Amino acid sequence: MAESQNRLVLQNFIGGQFVHCDSYIDSFDPSTGDVYCRVPDSGSAEVEAAVSAAKGAFPKWSSKSPLERSQIMNKLADLIEQRLEEFAQAESRDQGKTITFARTVDIPRAVYNFRFFASSILHHTTECTQMDQMGCLNYTVRTPVGIAGLISPWNLPLYLLSWKIAPAIASGNTVIAKPSEMTSVTAWMMCKLMDEAGVPPGVVNIVFGIGPKAGDALVAHPDVPLISFTGSTVTAQRIIERSAPHCKRLSLELGGKNPAIIFQDANLEECIPTTVRSSFANQGEICLCTSRIYVQRMIYEEFLKKFVDAAKKWKVGLPCDPKASMGALISKEHLQKVRNYVKKAREEGAQIVCGEGVDTLEIPSKNQKGYFMLPTVITKVKEGSCCMQEEVFGPLVCVVPFDTEEEVIEKANAVKYGLAATVWSRDVGRIHRVAQRLQSGLVWTNCWLIRDLNLPFGGMKASGIGREGGKDSYEFFTEVKTVTIKH
Repeated sequence: MAESQNRLVLQNFIGGQFVHCDSYIDSFDPSTGDVYCRVPDSGSAEVEAAVSAAKGAFPKWSSKSPLERSQIMNKLADLIEQRLEEFAQAESRDQGKTITFARTVDIPRAVYNFRFFASSILHHTTECTQMDQMGCLNYTVRTPVGIAGLISPWNLPLYLLSWKIAPAIASGNTVIAKPSEMTSVTAWMMCKLMDEAGVPPGVVNIVFGIGPKAGDALVAHPDVPLISFTGSTVTAQRIIERSAPHCKRLSLELGGKNPAIIFQDANLEECIPTTVRSSFANQGEICLCTSRIYVQRMIYEEFLKKFVDAAKKWKVGLPCDPKASMGALISKEHLQKVRNYVKKAREEGAQIVCGEGVDTLEIPSKNQKGYFMLPTVITKVKEGSCCMQEEVFGPLVCVVPFDTEEEVIEKANAVKYGLAATVWSRDVGRIHRVAQRLQSGLVWTNCWLIRDLNLPFGGMKASGIGREGGKDSYEFFTEVKTVTIKH
């Protein structure tokens, strides 16, 4: 529905119905800095209503066969795909990302998430053992946990929301999801398709609002036994505290400070464009983005020059511009946070080679209040600098030299995070040695962001708890039971 000044007004989706909320908050267009959407400011009352709806829908949904659930999920995927351009336009405006990224990455991946888990649920097997001496047969069965609480972030809104909803409902659970209050539009649009797809009322409930109210109420609710969260490490610590009294099952996909290690024998023709992309794609607002680049000293100067030249060619433009490589950052506050890291680096004696404070950013006058920032490259930065240790989550990358394999492994591991890393080399032995020693949940070699959804996804250390993926998500969203029969 629309309000005055063409502002979109969202509503919660509970029990298969759109429900009005008594209080609303503003959502901003990152490219203009203006309010363009009103989002429900939900709290415990809305979460309680969603729990009631999810609890009521659980018995029937969990008793459906995997094939029945699969068919419904595939229908939902088809409906989103039929409206791909509409969803991409909305995601681009809501988040600030380029229309190209939304059109080619976000929405296609959301469609694929539903199709992947709709297919994988048909092929799971359980275990069986026979104890001849005891005359016993043992086997396992898996059953849905119940109500799944799903909290997704603002950087890849529908992409990561579907990554949670799809395996949860495929496994027979009902869900209550809370998207980021800054990027709620595509989740709301998806709700409009639930009835047409055949999703029964109460199976998918979406409650919009901020973390301290709606999110906290969801995490603390005693009838929500499972929480899947993607977001900051600080928020995850709060989730652990609030869920602890109920011994909830948690999957936490958190921050990263991801290194790229460039050895002297790397193929720079492939390495440089890929590393520029891994540093600045989606404005650097991907948890898997590269933020520390270690280059072996023999090729450091050559790499740096070519890397900076390539970064300068990335066009920062309006999200709707199909030629733009980067759009706007998510919010005014986040833009200032990223700029503050550049300021701190300069104060510490680092060199800003290109980007923020060095080059000129050209944006149309009507978008001067937008949250735009150039790809920024920093050198001569110390290992202990906040730019090398803390997650910036923006278009900022540090490039530093190294000499030996042992040295770079030690430096790459010397942060509290351990989500992803990339290694560039033509030496197969070195690739295997380094990959095995990196404290990272994912290691890409001579590539970036290639994902087989069958395999585990997740991080080490402060980058998270648990793994998700084909088998791992199924195990997370189900309870296993061992049955022993004496015959």
